Amino acid sequence: MVTHPRTVLMAVENDKKALLGQLRIDRSDSPSTGGSDRRPWIAVAAVVIIALIAGAGWLALSGHAALPVHTVQAQAISGGAGGSSVLDATGYVTARREATVSAQITGTVAQVLIEEGDRVKQGQVIGRLEDTAQRAALAQAQAQLHSAGALLQQDQALLAQSERDVRRDEDLVRRNLVSQQAVEQARTQVDTQRAQLLSQRRQIDLAAANVRSAQVQLDYCTVRAPFDGVVIAKAAQVGEIVSPLSAGGGFTRTGIGTLVDMDSLEIEVDVNEAYINRVQPGQRVQSVLNAYPDWQIPSHVIAIIPTADRSKATVKVRIGLDAKDNRIVPDMGVRVSFLEEHGSSAGAAAAAAPAGVMVPSAALRRDGEQDVVFVFSEHRAQRRVVTLGAASGDQRRILAGVSPGESVIVDAPADLKDATAVSEAKP
Repeated sequence: MVTHPRTVLMAVENDKKALLGQLRIDRSDSPSTGGSDRRPWIAVAAVVIIALIAGAGWLALSGHAALPVHTVQAQAISGGAGGSSVLDATGYVTARREATVSAQITGTVAQVLIEEGDRVKQGQVIGRLEDTAQRAALAQAQAQLHSAGALLQQDQALLAQSERDVRRDEDLVRRNLVSQQAVEQARTQVDTQRAQLLSQRRQIDLAAANVRSAQVQLDYCTVRAPFDGVVIAKAAQVGEIVSPLSAGGGFTRTGIGTLVDMDSLEIEVDVNEAYINRVQPGQRVQSVLNAYPDWQIPSHVIAIIPTADRSKATVKVRIGLDAKDNRIVPDMGVRVSFLEEHGSSAGAAAAAAPAGVMVPSAALRRDGEQDVVFVFSEHRAQRRVVTLGAASGDQRRILAGVSPGESVIVDAPADLKDATAVSEAKP
């Protein structure tokens, strides 16, 4: 039962008058010494009792008085206009081409030629490793190649001499000056020299291959950019050891730096599987970065990834950016609005589905992991958990939780609770 505030005040006044009447001193009696000593204590006790009664009355009033609040009516959003949003979602900017660039061999860093924010071209040198051993190996392979070439020339000269000896022996045999055996031995010598010459040529091919291998190892000491991009992380310093296999545990770096191809930036969002039928490949999208809420970026749906996340009941959607800008960087938060297409199934779904309501951003409150508003209902504050959509200036779309025409409380006190008695404040 709720007691009227005026009744409570009258009761408090009556209690005060009764107490003062009991504490009034009868001056008809002659004062005594003991009575005069007790008078100050009686006065103090009276003041304390009056204060307690007044406090109890104030508590009674404050416990039953309605809290004045300001309210705003939730405005319905029309979902049938061409080009309007059929679905809102949140996601992040991602890069399709991002690489941590490392040397292909383990080595000590001799130079790092990049810093964060640098733009690099494909093939540009971004770092070098110590290459003394590789240069020595290359010099050794080149020396072996030269040695094999010299032996080839020697074998060619011996073969030419053996061929001349055969011709002379054949002439002498016709004149019966030497035996047939001498001719056969000369011919065997020629065949042996030819086989030796062929073997030496194969040795030259092997030496040349060793030279190419040593050159490759030397080239591995120079780290180059695999594509045009921007350096977002410098991962190594001069004197550190880098390895593609991360050999050596925590004392070994795995790369020189990380590059991102800014032309490959796109948006990835998770769409509730219950609404994925509103999204189609090629559909127009309006994207708004959290960092730039007043900048609307024209976009489009690239693809719907054909798999669902069982734990979140969502489907991933890739969105391409139609406008490139230096302000767009990887991992930025973004809100997207999938726009209705005339004659599309997404548009038909939007026409049948409610588009939500718009309320002032001041009506929203974060309660743990939930977004909530307080609705003014029957002179009580009713707490509602809501699903948020895109922001538009100082207004915010609510997809679920509030119906059109309901009054929401704006700039509510921080201690406002569910079912608290409230009244609409005078403007």
